[in-house]
Amino acid sequence: MSWQTNLQRLGLFGLACGAYGTFIENQAFKLRRFTVPVLPKGAPALRLLHISDLHLLCRNKARRRFLSGLAGLEPDIVVNTGDNVAEPSAIEALRESLGRLLDAPGVFVHGSADYEAPVFRNPLGYIFSPTTRELDLVRQRPVPTAELEAMLTSGGWRDVNEHRAVIDVLGLRLEFRGTNDAHLGLDDYAAVAGPASDGVDASIGVTHAPYRRILDAMARDKVKLILAGHTHGGQVCVPGFGALTTNCDLDPKRAKGLWRYSSGGHKSWLHVSAGLGTSPFAPFRFACPPEASLLTLVGKGQR
Repeated sequence: MSWQTNLQRLGLFGLACGAYGTFIENQAFKLRRFTVPVLPKGAPALRLLHISDLHLLCRNKARRRFLSGLAGLEPDIVVNTGDNVAEPSAIEALRESLGRLLDAPGVFVHGSADYEAPVFRNPLGYIFSPTTRELDLVRQRPVPTAELEAMLTSGGWRDVNEHRAVIDVLGLRLEFRGTNDAHLGLDDYAAVAGPASDGVDASIGVTHAPYRRILDAMARDKVKLILAGHTHGGQVCVPGFGALTTNCDLDPKRAKGLWRYSSGGHKSWLHVSAGLGTSPFAPFRFACPPEASLLTLVGKGQR
């Protein structure tokens, strides 16, 4: 067999993988379910819906249908960890797709796509080094962030970018603390640092990009659960091996899913969402389908 034939077969295989990742797996939306023992013993179970990295375009009809269907889960609380739209005109489409979810109690933080619409970059660059601090480099396509925030806060959601918010749900008091996007260096954890407020049943941290400086600080402050996105789960993974990158300093082995995270002798639960979308310039996934997650928070000792 000649090398030309081998090269042709390799090219066809690459095209087939690209077509599968773009037209099949990129539309194969999943709902992942986890149980997390972070509430006081004997507390009622609480259903938390975690959505992230929607990167929504108006034309993403399948993504919008899946997102609309999540309201049927009737979550007790919603957490959105940013990167909502990929074009300014998609804000209204996002509002329509979220629907009744906006009326539920919830919180959100921002990712870079909540400030700037994406521009083309070499996808292979994400594998070799994180694309950090991009904001000053891509001012060509600003997103109307104030309009996005007004939409997200139009119902029951709270903005926790460098803020804390206490929300009462099912007789429980949950305190959320959040940071702005660490990938762009916009985070200021000092603004929300310290122990949980008095009378709180669970302290929950929210950030877009799971950089270790944020995770370490939250773990040291005994935050019980940390929620993040940004990684896309690696987006293009190797079957049997996993993610090649997280586009931050988090270990690729923790690119998605629920983990125990330790720092300074303290442990927190960490959930990283693989997200529902991709950059419109790299609209494919492989061995890493798009996802939302429903976390059932229960009392200690329960599963």
